[in-house]
Order: sequence, then structure tokens, then C-alpha cells
Amino acid sequence: MKRLLTLAASALTALGMALPLGAKKIHTIGDSTMANYNESSTDTRGWCQYLQQFLTGIDVNNRGKNGASSKSFYKEAPYWTTVKEQMEPGDIVVIQFAHNDEKTQGMDGDEVKAYYTSTGNTAAANSTDYRGTDPRTTYKEYLRKYIDETRALGCEPILAGPVCRMYFSGNTIRRSGRHDLGDSFSKLTPEGILEKQSVPASDHTMDYAESMRQVAIEKGVPYVDLTTATAELYLGYGQADCMAIISDGDGSTHLSATGAALIARRFVELCREAGLLEGYHNLSGDLTLSPAGGSLGEGYVGQTISKEFMVSGFSLTPAAGEATVSASGAVEVSADGGATWGTSATLAYTGSTLLGRFLARVNLAAEGLNSGSVTVSVPSGMTASAQVSATGITLSGGVEVKAYWRLEKNADCELTGPAQVIEQSWHGMELQRYSAPNANTIWPEWTGYDASRKTQRNIITGNEWPAGEIDEVSTRYIEVGLTAMPETTLAIDALSFFLCGCGGNGMCVNVWYSPNDDFSDAKLIYKQTNLPANNMQYVEEKPVLRLQPGQSVRLRFYPWYSSKATGKTICLSDITIHGYATTDDSSALPVIGAGGEASATYYNLSGYPVAHPAEPGIYVERTVNADGSTVSRKVRF
Repeated sequence: MKRLLTLAASALTALGMALPLGAKKIHTIGDSTMANYNESSTDTRGWCQYLQQFLTGIDVNNRGKNGASSKSFYKEAPYWTTVKEQMEPGDIVVIQFAHNDEKTQGMDGDEVKAYYTSTGNTAAANSTDYRGTDPRTTYKEYLRKYIDETRALGCEPILAGPVCRMYFSGNTIRRSGRHDLGDSFSKLTPEGILEKQSVPASDHTMDYAESMRQVAIEKGVPYVDLTTATAELYLGYGQADCMAIISDGDGSTHLSATGAALIARRFVELCREAGLLEGYHNLSGDLTLSPAGGSLGEGYVGQTISKEFMVSGFSLTPAAGEATVSASGAVEVSADGGATWGTSATLAYTGSTLLGRFLARVNLAAEGLNSGSVTVSVPSGMTASAQVSATGITLSGGVEVKAYWRLEKNADCELTGPAQVIEQSWHGMELQRYSAPNANTIWPEWTGYDASRKTQRNIITGNEWPAGEIDEVSTRYIEVGLTAMPETTLAIDALSFFLCGCGGNGMCVNVWYSPNDDFSDAKLIYKQTNLPANNMQYVEEKPVLRLQPGQSVRLRFYPWYSSKATGKTICLSDITIHGYATTDDSSALPVIGAGGEASATYYNLSGYPVAHPAEPGIYVERTVNADGSTVSRKVRF
């Protein structure tokens, strides 16, 4: 285990790769095995979600992205571009890619698309996943880009071998689980694509982890071999326990909270063994709570806000026992996923190791700060505590805004109040038709709907869902949205919709929203694999989101299918975005007489132009100057 770093600590120092103390942040970039997840939406976790728990004196900025390959994270806004904007000289960037680089069986996706296009096979070109890279060429090229651009900003890169998939074969992890496609890969030749190619086990030309190690040596960058480390972790648990404890319960790739925490700790252990991140390790046997700060953010008075905490402890005595979680003030806790709540809960542990999670919630009974604390204690007397708080707010005044896409006959939106609709759009998807999903369609009883109600059925462009997809594709989604009008602030307090799969139980979907046009800072509000066919699921999210004038909220649905299939659709219905629009105090606005100003154009607060205000009220006046510039102001008629 001491040799899990391919480059020994002495070699790192000799190559000038010792990372300096004084970094402000660690930025982590990679795929879904790294990413942050909303604990109220899924059991899946990314290992970098828990990295902060095992570090001290430095902040973790986890930018792992579902579905990202080394290519897509680099090429698609806002991912790598915004990470670079957040980096400061001296920061550290941890780079891990491979899972989605394998999408075209070891070939480069763009090269495959170009080949099919040259042969006139448009359908095959359209269905090819461009994210794929060749481990011998384009995969290495993108790793070099990250390294060079990180260094150009005065920051230090670390390459982290991709975590294994849980592909067991007896007492080993198969080559493909270790990201070595040598047993079965495809090869693009001038004569066409050769499938099911293989090379001996001693040949690592199709091994993404080995390619990363080679780039590390070439560029003089530390390489932390998480590929080998996670293979040993999985084998140490054995297949049954690995799937029950390390996996999120939905396949062989993604991690549970326990699995993610174990890998995060192992990464820091490997860094310590190699002399990396000196001064930042937090690997003591003491109890540790993550997150250390317990701010739950803002919510509406009467709402309940919850957050997941992870507690870890090692070398505990006695070797088996129970940890007690206690809450005070406005806080309650639950150790059974929210089934029961109270002022205390227990977490069992064995093997002198505690890796447990619990929920803490605050009932927002009043405006302002609602607070309390949580404390975890073990029989030896060790404790760990965190303050927990949430801020209650009340929406008052303003004009109600509601954008409602019924999606029974068309994609029209019924808009109430001052806002501008972002019309529904399809990206890598298309509208199939409007019809009832199935004669046996089930709606929640409270809706009053029956199986005859039509919904919008949407299908992948080209009608064929690819094989082997286990997560969203960043370029395939359906979007709607809402924009605040000029001179108004739009407080969004609810997002809701119905959805289901049709044609089988294999439809999967992630649903996100973002307040930014480039879809940065997106929040996952729903994640579901294998949607029950024809069983309409209702989802409601209550964000505290204030859109400034001209700012938008975008809601996106990212579907994929669990296997290669045709004709499978995702059904959407009753999408709603709700909020309240307010303007600044209008008492000081200039009053315009009946004649108005001849050079100005006027708009009501719903954004519609009016020749001249006919009704008293507040309008937006826009005047074009001689130089072509535009000046806008609110006026009262």
C-alpha cells in the first residue's frame, strides 16, 4: 500500500513537484464520481464531496461534473473556463477523468463522427458521442492542456487516477473496471472501424490510467494512483459488501456516502505518503463532522430545511458501539433518512471505525436566524460539534408571477404577471407528440387526472438511445425558463413538474436549475434511474432565488436510457415556475405628463411595448441617444 503512488515522495521532490504551503484552495475537476450531489435527491455521492473533511487550513472547490470527459469539461462552457476564473496563484488543481472518455470504446468521438460523415452515414454520425477520447492521443492532449493552463495561472496540478468501477472477476477487478480497455476496444482505420479488438494484459496502450501516469512523468506532475487504491479497497470489502456499502446501490460506478468518504480519506493518505499537501492533512482518529459549518441557508417561514452531515472516527475504543447524535435549539436530527426526527439519534459502528451520516433540520418558525447545534459523542468520550442555523424570510408585496407549461396540446406557456418566458427548447432531443403515455398511466390521486390526460412525449434525436450510458449527457436536454423584466426583481419560490418514462422502465433523468445563462452554479433537484413506466412522478422544489433585472432561471431535464433502445420517450407535464416581482420604491420616480417625451419608447412591466401609456402606472422609458446608446429609467404616468 505504501507504493500506491507511482512516483515516490523522493522522486516528487527531486522533480521539483513539492506543493507549497500557502495555497488558498484545492479545485477538483472531473466526472460524476467526484461531483457534489443533493442529498435530498439521491443516495449518490462524489468522493470530493467529502474531501474537505480530511483537510484543514485549505478550502475545497469541488467542480466535478456529471457526464464530463476530459474533452467535454474543457470545451463546454461554463466548466473549465469558470474554474480558471476562480483560481488564484498558489492554488492546487486535482484532475481526474476517464469514465466518460471511454464512450467510444477507446476511439476519439470527433474522429468517429467525421468518419461516419465522410461515408454519408448521417444517422451513425449523429448518434456518436463526441465526448470519447483515445487514451493514446486526445486523452493525453487534454490532460496536457489542463496542466499547462493551471501552471500558467500560477497554480499547481495533481493528476488523480480515475476511481475504479466495481467490475469483479473473482478476486480481481477486471481490466475494464480499471479503465484499461485492452480486452475489448474499437479501432478507427482508413478501411473503417474494427470492433472487439484486444491486446495482451501486459500491453497498456488502451489503459487510460496508465496514459495519465505517462503524462504525469512527461510534465513533471504528481500522480496519485487512486485507480490502484480503489481496486484494493473494493477487493478488501469483497463483492457483496462492496456493492452493499461502497456502491450507491444503482450500478457499479457511482458511490454511496460511505464509499465517497473512504475514497476521499484514502486520497489524502496517499498525498501524505508522497509528501503532498503537507500541513493540510486532517487524518487523526478524532471525530470529525462534515460540513464543519452548519449553515443551511435561507428558507421561507414555515418551511423546513435539512442538510446531511457525515461523521467519521478511526481507531475508536471500544471497537464496536454506538455514537450518539444530540441536537439543541431549533435543530432536530434523524439517522434513518428522515423517517423519524427528534433531539437525539444513534449511529452504530464496528471495527473501531465510524463512518456515518445523519440529517439535521431546522423548522423556520420565525423570520431571521433560527439556530441550534448538533453534537456527536462516542463511548470513549470524544465529541464533535457543529453550529446549525438557517435564516427565515417572508415574501411580502410584489406581483405574483406564474409561468405554466401545461404540455397537453402544445408547448405554449401561460404567463401571469411581469416576466419574460424562455420558451421550451430541445437540445439533442425532439418533440415526438402529445398523447396519453399509456392506458394504464397512474397520476397522483390528488391531481384528479386520469390515464386519458395527454402529456408531452419527447425522444432523443435520431430515435435511438445509445448503449452504455450511466449518466447525463451535457449536450442533451430540454429547457424552459423565466427572466425578470427590466427594473424588477423576481423572487422565485417554487419550481414543479410531472414526468415519467414511456415504453419501458429504463428511462433515467437528472433535473437541474441555474440562475445563470451559462448554466453555472446549477443545483440538482431530481435524479432518478429506471423511472417506473407510465407512473407520473411529481417533483416540487422551493428555492430561495432572487433574480435581478434581466436575470433568468433555467430549468433543464437531462434524460438518458439504461440500455440501447428505440422509441423510448420521456413524458413531461405541468411545468410551473412561480414567484413574485417587485420594483424599487417608486415614490421618487419622475412624473411624466400626458404629452410624454416624443423621443422615448415605453414598455409596461410585462415587457410589452406601448405606443404611449394609456393607463396610470409605472413604465420603463427607453431613450436612444445620438450615439446609438440606450438609456432606460422607470417613470410614473
